[in-house]
Amino acid sequence: MQMAMIDDKILPLDELEAVYFDRGLYFGDGIYEVLRSYDGKIFAMDEHLHRFTNGLAAIEIGGVDIETIRSRIKTAFEKCHIANAKIYFHITRGSAQRNHICDANLKPNFFLTITELADDSETKRNGIAVSTHPDLRWKRCDIKSLNLLANVLARRDADRKGCDEAILVNESGFITEGAASSFFALFGKTLQTTPLAGNILPSVTRRFVIKAAKNIGLKLSEKSFTPAQVICADELFIAVTTKGVVPVIKFDGNTIGGSKTGKYTKLLDQELCLFMK
Repeated sequence: MQMAMIDDKILPLDELEAVYFDRGLYFGDGIYEVLRSYDGKIFAMDEHLHRFTNGLAAIEIGGVDIETIRSRIKTAFEKCHIANAKIYFHITRGSAQRNHICDANLKPNFFLTITELADDSETKRNGIAVSTHPDLRWKRCDIKSLNLLANVLARRDADRKGCDEAILVNESGFITEGAASSFFALFGKTLQTTPLAGNILPSVTRRFVIKAAKNIGLKLSEKSFTPAQVICADELFIAVTTKGVVPVIKFDGNTIGGSKTGKYTKLLDQELCLFMK
């Protein structure tokens, strides 16, 4: 008979729950998003759902009504009663026995969690350390897919070094982005970040940081840079949906900005918080 084994338990294959056949588990075959709420209000839902829609189209998952997804998010958020929440959700192509090719009419699976965001005020005061790691991800990082093993390995490496984030460096020696963040450098009053391309996620928070930069009078340079160049920056920071702007005070062991949160990093975080209200 066809059978399955879960830990030490053996059972017929046809008795397995559908979750064990999810293509997200077998292949990372799905798209995810992470939103946050701020003081009881979900931030930038339209922008996140727009990117989510584009991601589903890019990997050819059909049959998903985005307005239904919006309604599910709102319903779950209203019931959780968490003012500052992290909202994670994903859609996979569906459940079927493991095969690269599946029925085109497979029903997509939806999953969502809501958890409370930790207080990150101390991190923003003190800043974080980051370390570089080779960018080993697939070539379509502009798609927010469930294929995150390279990101996980990069962050494990950073953690072993006592760092909070891995900054990815491509084969040409240029920084792409963080393993779970966008990455920025300030040279005087110029904010520099890697330009969007197939190897860069079109981060929603990145977009708002750029708006914030313009609001406080900074110039923008969307230009690639090397680790050696960013060590000479006046300020460094990462930007993450769930944390906003987070100062980087150490880069590969090199002290940045006198190990203090920079003036413009603080102003950008304050401006970003205004967008969230």
